[in-house]
Amino acid sequence: MSAKVKQLENILMPVIEGMGFDCWGIEFHAQGHKSILRVYIEDTENGISVEDCESVSRQISGVLDVEDPIQSEYTLEVSSPGMDRPLFRLDQYQAWAGHRVRIRLRMAFEGRRKFEGLLKGIEGSDVIVIVDDHEYLLPIDSIEKANIVPVFK
Repeated sequence: MSAKVKQLENILMPVIEGMGFDCWGIEFHAQGHKSILRVYIEDTENGISVEDCESVSRQISGVLDVEDPIQSEYTLEVSSPGMDRPLFRLDQYQAWAGHRVRIRLRMAFEGRRKFEGLLKGIEGSDVIVIVDDHEYLLPIDSIEKANIVPVFK
């Protein structure tokens, strides 16, 4: 996790949780003069509505204006994690064990950066994924992006 994302989490998580939602995760992509800040919120009982996203967006927008952690112009997006939810923390990987996952690493591991397979769980600070009957232990710090692969029946 980058220092910027950690700073944003420290600022935004208490606000989101104070509104009765869980902060599933935060992504920040600096793209020159126009960056993107994505905030994923969750409510396990009722799901997330457009109105929920709008309300959280307004609230954290005000906090971001006061705290000013992002110096460049940016777009704020607030949404639910969705079916192809990104995974950010070890507890999320453990909770979604048994599901298919798509993982991209920052640097190649055993000659590859992309893995898609069964998420087995965690071991220490490693994520265990089974791809083609081979078990990989991927350090969470080496994971650039991970998403659940939705299954449609």
